[in-house]
Amino acid sequence: MPAAALKTKPLPTQSTAKRSVQLDSPYVPMQKRALPAGRPRDWYVTHNRRLKAMRLAIALLDLGIYLPDQARNETIRSTAEKIGVHPPSDTTCHMVRAFMRYSR
Repeated sequence: MPAAALKTKPLPTQSTAKRSVQLDSPYVPMQKRALPAGRPRDWYVTHNRRLKAMRLAIALLDLGIYLPDQARNETIRSTAEKIGVHPPSDTTCHMVRAFMRYSR
């Protein structure tokens, strides 16, 4: 009997499932640490925006949205509401799509 005939079919995973898996909410946020002092205000704004965009990109991937074209502003904002994050600005939505695009 060929070895290929003995292999069993793997169980579906998040990436191969027919429908997306729901989020396990509410997530417990990580413990916050103080940011380094002495930087310009723009640095802090950009840093926090990147953190928020990363959280949203991860949540979208968990929901089964893998391509930036699937992540419209409305989708990103509804995901933010689901995970308990303030609605993102257009700039943050653009950053979320950029994270999804350049994740490899």
